[in-house]
Amino acid sequence: MTGALAGTLPILAVWAGGWALNAWLARFDTRLTRILVAAIFGITVIVLWEMIVRIYRVPTVILPAPGQIAASFAANTAILWTDFVQTIVKGALTGWLIGAAAAILTAIAIDRSPFLQRGLLPIGNFVAALPIVGIAPILVMWFGFDWQSKAAVVVVMVFFPILVNMVAGLAATDAMQRDLMATWAAPYGASLWKLRLPAAMPFLFNGLKITTTLALIGAIVAEFFGSPTHGMGFRISTAVGRLDLPLVWAEILVAAIAGTLFYGLVALIEKKVTFWHPSQRA
Repeated sequence: MTGALAGTLPILAVWAGGWALNAWLARFDTRLTRILVAAIFGITVIVLWEMIVRIYRVPTVILPAPGQIAASFAANTAILWTDFVQTIVKGALTGWLIGAAAAILTAIAIDRSPFLQRGLLPIGNFVAALPIVGIAPILVMWFGFDWQSKAAVVVVMVFFPILVNMVAGLAATDAMQRDLMATWAAPYGASLWKLRLPAAMPFLFNGLKITTTLALIGAIVAEFFGSPTHGMGFRISTAVGRLDLPLVWAEILVAAIAGTLFYGLVALIEKKVTFWHPSQRA
């Protein structure tokens, strides 16, 4: 009991210190303090994680320490890079681009034709409800074990969220704006380019940001159902079989970093494209 208490006191001290420092910094609402608060919180969590694993001697197969994960990351950079290119660049990014383009074009067709709106949206809703663990093996058998099947899974996962947001965005203009374009005898193409697409941009980027994480999840999960001898999903499944949990967490770290950068890039493009929107104004 005494040993457990002695081990708990340093953990509580680090937690209390980080809490007190963040509480003090939060009083100053500036860009620097907001960055510092987030950084201190993350560092505190990592330090507590390391202390808990080492003080209580948690087995590596249950939860490796951050130091072990960092060592595995450094020792397997070549493997991690190969897996990153296979899963993120080829599978997730390619599928995301194809799915986004298909969703945008379909949304424009739906906006043009009410018949398609009544016919395609229910089908899209049905496809979106299909579980990934059910469609991934089928698409792997259709498109093979390489990245093409993972991109196909990503297309299915990202298509409907982007489609719904894009359709809502194209319909976001009010009646007065549409009547004004009709008064000017503007054809549908001009109305689409000058009015509907700009109004749809905030909605579109909302769908694009949501699907950045869905694309990564879809590509990784699809690799569990068939993959060449590289890829993040393949590496995670084989590393778990060898009880190499530090490598598993290293792959998870790569996926988290890639997802954060992917989301940040889309958010940055959104800020440049929709600078006129109230949500982007300083």
